[in-house]
Amino acid sequence: MTKGRTLKRIAIWIWLGSVCAVSAHAADSQKLRIISWADYVPAEVVAAFKKETGITVELTLSNNEEMISKLRATHGAGYDLAQPSQDRITGPQRDFGIYKPIDLSKVKLGQFQLGLLDIVRRNTTLNGQQYALPYLWGTDGLVVNTKRAKAADYLDLCKPDLAGKTSIRLRRPTLMAFAFAMGKDPFALYSDTKAYSALMDQVGAKLIACKPNFKFFYDNKDQLLNGIRSGEVLAAMMWDTGGWTLNRENPDIQFIVPKSGALGWLDTYALPARGRNDAGAYAWINYTMRPEIAAKITKSVGSFSAAQNTGPLLDPKLKAQFAAAFPDSVVKAIHWYPSIPPGLEEIEGKVLDRVKAAN
Repeated sequence: MTKGRTLKRIAIWIWLGSVCAVSAHAADSQKLRIISWADYVPAEVVAAFKKETGITVELTLSNNEEMISKLRATHGAGYDLAQPSQDRITGPQRDFGIYKPIDLSKVKLGQFQLGLLDIVRRNTTLNGQQYALPYLWGTDGLVVNTKRAKAADYLDLCKPDLAGKTSIRLRRPTLMAFAFAMGKDPFALYSDTKAYSALMDQVGAKLIACKPNFKFFYDNKDQLLNGIRSGEVLAAMMWDTGGWTLNRENPDIQFIVPKSGALGWLDTYALPARGRNDAGAYAWINYTMRPEIAAKITKSVGSFSAAQNTGPLLDPKLKAQFAAAFPDSVVKAIHWYPSIPPGLEEIEGKVLDRVKAAN
């Protein structure tokens, strides 16, 4: 083979490689891979987004634990946008490097509620870089059939007259709720493993003593909703919009903000470290924070958007239920989950296992 032919062949391979690279990039820019929760990415919003931008959304349903596991296994590849809770970001990022910082210059920050932006900024900033933006939020409190039971705080689920008629989920939010109801602040002990472990042991003992009151530990929303509808369960620790759904069916069933405070969760937008379509991710973030789009998402999932100016677009009944449960003073008293330090979930898991195994 002559030198000229060799150079020509090399040039052809370089040209083919560049064409393939350009084609792959073009394909990536037309597909947005999102890993998120059920109902968070409504089909009608996906269709409207594609019509406006030409970008197809590919959705994978997941939860916090699975999101972290999948991104850890791929070193942050496989998805362009993830939606973990704000307390599950800096720990995994510190340990595994699965996210990339948010480029705030590409975000229409004026579309976000400033208070929620600030909460997420504080809880998802690591080494001076912010790794998430707020998407949806809600609270856990009490749902009570007020005609047949009385409960004003989480510990009331343990009252003798409610034996066999209450329910909780055997997960860490219940540990946090009972700790606050016992007059403690578990979040204030996050940096003191010994003190935190001692508090969790106390909470575990309280839950074990209360176990005869629990009709069941619920695993999914339908199980709990049906238990309350049937009258099998009269009071439960439960999320706000589930309680409001039941209230629309039966006015005697009400969502109650506990005296010790509601627990607030915030799910986010986060960019996986090796996502291939950041431009599409930012386009989706800005699109879904538009008030009219955010209102459609709220209708789909039942939880509240972090977007500004959605109030006039929401269902009037839902707005009234929210206003009744959360006047300004109560909103300010919500206990927002901070970022979880390493090791605490292992402590909690052992306590939950003891409660589950107790007779």
